[in-house]
Amino acid sequence: MSNDAAISDHYTNGQLIDRIETAINKAGFTKETIKADDLSPVDEFHIGGRGATEHFFSNIHFKEQGNILDVGCGIGGASRFVATKYDCHVTGIDLTSEFIEVGNTLSEWVQMEPRVKLHQGSALSMPFDNNLFDGGYMMHVGMNIVDKATLFKEIYRTLRPGASFAIYDVMRLDDKDLKYPVPWATTSDTSSLSSPDEYKTHLKNAGFKIDIENNCFERAVAFFKATKAKAETRSEPPILGPHIIVGEGAPLKMKNLFENIVGGLIAPFEIVVQK
Repeated sequence: MSNDAAISDHYTNGQLIDRIETAINKAGFTKETIKADDLSPVDEFHIGGRGATEHFFSNIHFKEQGNILDVGCGIGGASRFVATKYDCHVTGIDLTSEFIEVGNTLSEWVQMEPRVKLHQGSALSMPFDNNLFDGGYMMHVGMNIVDKATLFKEIYRTLRPGASFAIYDVMRLDDKDLKYPVPWATTSDTSSLSSPDEYKTHLKNAGFKIDIENNCFERAVAFFKATKAKAETRSEPPILGPHIIVGEGAPLKMKNLFENIVGGLIAPFEIVVQK
């Protein structure tokens, strides 16, 4: 199995849209009544959820009616947030076919399909023209991509001069072995963590100028502690949450992620660059 296939297989559920519809019905919604904000507990699949999304995009200002690129869009939660916040058009790309199918279906449910278009494909060879996008971002994507040099060159190619690009990824702080499984990988075979310095080197080599760098370690620890405290008051997981996407083994994956962070091995970082 190729690395791309192994990564896509890791994220593929096979019944994800059915699981989401069952959950929203249980939560009192239907696909006719659900709104984009109602989906945020499940479709913003990154450390910190909606709160992290809002903090991340406070670092960057996309223009209204712009054309924005979402690299590794998943099921499009951040795409829908950005399209609403900036009144813009978002084009997403992701390796996992099921994520794209589910994401486009969810955009139809919340009447956002004219402004959010998701495509299946590799971020290392995107089917987009040069100088097409007014800005872009990626959230929790680089952990599965070995060739970050090609990744950032490809992103640079698709952005217009002066465009900003923002990254929110889990990055490596220590070379010691991580505890697996984690949400993005069952074993180290499909985990491609890099340090912040490696990110910055590849970004600069691609032609980008570094504008902002934030270590989000403390925010991540606070988020996980708050999540754990809430969980201790419940007998079951929340109806809508990332466990729907993570699937089987979600508690262990999240536990290992938290322990890897508090152990000083990894941390989420924000980096904003400009072409």
